[in-house]
Amino acid sequence: MSSITFADLPLAEPIQRALREEKYTVPTPIQAQAIPAQLEGRDIIGCAQTGTGKTAAFALPILNHIAANPKGLRRGMARTLVLTPTRELAVQVGKSFNTYGRNIRLRHALVYGGVSQHPQTRALARGVDILVATPGRLLDLMDQGHIDLSGVEFLVLDEVDRMLDMGFVHDVRRIAKEMPGHRKTALFSATLSRDVERIAKDFVEDPVRITVTPDKPVVENILQEVCFVKQENKMPLLQAYLRGQGDRSGHHSTIIFCRTKYGTEKLSKQLNKHGFRSDAIHGDKSQGARQRALDGFRSGKVPILVATDVAARGIDVRSISLVVNFDLPEMADSYVHRIGRTARAEAEGNAVSFCTGNDVGLLAQIEKYIGKKIEVDVNHPFHDPQAADRSTHHSKRPFGGGGGQGGGKKFFGKRKPFGRSGRHPAPRGGGHFKHKSRGRASGR
Repeated sequence: MSSITFADLPLAEPIQRALREEKYTVPTPIQAQAIPAQLEGRDIIGCAQTGTGKTAAFALPILNHIAANPKGLRRGMARTLVLTPTRELAVQVGKSFNTYGRNIRLRHALVYGGVSQHPQTRALARGVDILVATPGRLLDLMDQGHIDLSGVEFLVLDEVDRMLDMGFVHDVRRIAKEMPGHRKTALFSATLSRDVERIAKDFVEDPVRITVTPDKPVVENILQEVCFVKQENKMPLLQAYLRGQGDRSGHHSTIIFCRTKYGTEKLSKQLNKHGFRSDAIHGDKSQGARQRALDGFRSGKVPILVATDVAARGIDVRSISLVVNFDLPEMADSYVHRIGRTARAEAEGNAVSFCTGNDVGLLAQIEKYIGKKIEVDVNHPFHDPQAADRSTHHSKRPFGGGGGQGGGKKFFGKRKPFGRSGRHPAPRGGGHFKHKSRGRASGR
């Protein structure tokens, strides 16, 4: 927890007013260290886990500079460029600039693929103070002469490790050649691998390095468990978990991850058929359909989002109660990104993974990656002892708490444990829980 408040930071009054309106009072650790350094004109390399408020850490200093230094804009010009690896993250970053810059006169635009370019070129026609873009569409518009980067004063590379994973490094280098060398640069990444360090040398000069390690890693803030289950029993087990979310009076959100696009669509349709409101998001969906699904999820109108790993980064939704790995990911680091959708801004969260006998090898890789064994739930009617025997696990905590009588800590308040009836409860629509604001600017 930071010992300073946003009021202590030398941010312009319009920005301070926006923070007060959002009831943000205490910066997160990455914000408390990164904002002052950028206000002093330093380049930075920021390393912090997902959900720690990195967006506000660069958005606030940029907005402060624009507020203090208004400038005329020429056609296609951008004063600030924020590069993100995905469309979803670009939209999220754009909303953050809208939130924190609502009291400042500025022009901004979003540029990403999957939608018509005409609204984007119209927004760029008079020039913008802030341009948030994905590399591919940005290069397309540059080649067409719609964007002029010769006046860029700030460059932000967000989620650099993800850009490397997605093969954008050559695009980013090509884009950077069109910008002046005297710009200020902020580079943010969840990890600092050798490849990230190599990229950083090319983009930042005498940087301030900020590495934030929370008191507990994000995965430590998440109550994780694994259920050994046969493939054909995954759906009834999932329904039982969703039924345990509580009554219908509050608000809550669940993300369910599947391995394939087909599986994502199929599962969402099955959930809707059984009375659980859900929507699916994956790479084959149009940008408009993906955005509608995200908007419904954020608003709570659709409490369940079924997704492939395309959604593992770039989605920042308040108070996600549960992440379900309906299919285990094939890459161990994807597990961390998936369950990181809950436990945002140091909150606690819940994650459950379904493991079949064919997936025990993937589970072992995940546990090696996170450096801990995931607790096993055995007290549910679909427990597969053969799959469990193939694993090296030992049961630590039964489903729903301490034994068949339902004692101990539970996922979602009061509910009947599986151990009493030997049958899964009849499914019903997902419930909701209300969550209080933590009073932080978490980059939303």
